[in-house]
Amino acid sequence: MILGLHHAQITIPKGAEKVGRNFYCEILGLPEREKPESLKGRGGFWLKVGDRDVHIGTEDGFDRLQTKAHLAYQVEDISYWRNVLEQNKIQIIEGVPIPGFDRFEFRDPFGNRVEMIQEV
Repeated sequence: MILGLHHAQITIPKGAEKVGRNFYCEILGLPEREKPESLKGRGGFWLKVGDRDVHIGTEDGFDRLQTKAHLAYQVEDISYWRNVLEQNKIQIIEGVPIPGFDRFEFRDPFGNRVEMIQEV
């Protein structure tokens, strides 16, 4: 039996952790979570998102702009996040409407597709 979702992982280019931390920890305000000692040599970093983790791994040779794969962050005030991202010169992409939700998408500095979604 599957009990739930433990974590999700996305990737950024090898050596891009500083830019990744700036975006995810500073701009989005997600707290970094300590990686186990046994995994620290692999690069990347882990984030705490609500009661789950997002693992930011490193991987070269992958065009992140060519995939629809993404993470969707559930938020309380979607207009706040739209404003934060626009102030940081991040292009907002309007998503296809879903009844009962307000949402938009954007790409992180590495091309990963990201969604912000709020139940209305």
